[in-house]
Amino acid sequence: MFAKLTGKIDTLMTDSLILDVGGVGYHVFASGRTLGLIGGVGDPAALMIDTHVREDHIHLYGFASVQERDWFRLLTGVQGVGAKSALAILTVCPAERLPIVIASNDVAVLRQADGVGPKLAARIASELKDKVQHMTLGAAAHQPPAPKAPQKSSAKVEEIAPPVDLSIDHDAVSALVNLGYGRAEAFSAVMTARQKSNDNQMSFDSLLKSALKELAG
Repeated sequence: MFAKLTGKIDTLMTDSLILDVGGVGYHVFASGRTLGLIGGVGDPAALMIDTHVREDHIHLYGFASVQERDWFRLLTGVQGVGAKSALAILTVCPAERLPIVIASNDVAVLRQADGVGPKLAARIASELKDKVQHMTLGAAAHQPPAPKAPQKSSAKVEEIAPPVDLSIDHDAVSALVNLGYGRAEAFSAVMTARQKSNDNQMSFDSLLKSALKELAG
């Protein structure tokens, strides 16, 4: 089984790429976020790989970080979530944000993914909630994304927003818990405040004040 592939990007497609490894082209499916981070045609790239073997095919799924790969495995472990749906979720919501989305039961975010309806989104949040309740936000080991290289391909790739400083989210949640709010309630308030601000670079003070307003409202 493949665990990692390192080579040169030969072709970029909307949902996958061909990675040239020593003259052999591997067709690798990936989320829109990974495709937007790894670079353009001709650039070197390294992907963590999850291999799915079936009677009629062998599919390779590639990820820019260990964290994204691990979330892919968690998501596909939920009944009704196939590889395509898991990649769609990881396209609309980066792996580092999923713990707070699941813990706060924010099914609206999950429903933004193609193929994820209200019942499936609710099942994902319910089945994975216990797994993320004890996670420290942003603590899971992951590789920081490499700077996006200039695109040399005509393929349309989603623009990636600047990364969120998850330590600020974690500190805000901890502060709210210390003030007596429930952890899930604190998660939800911080998530809502972050979404409404549409600012990935919010300071701790600004995020905490906004979250408190959400709780007061």
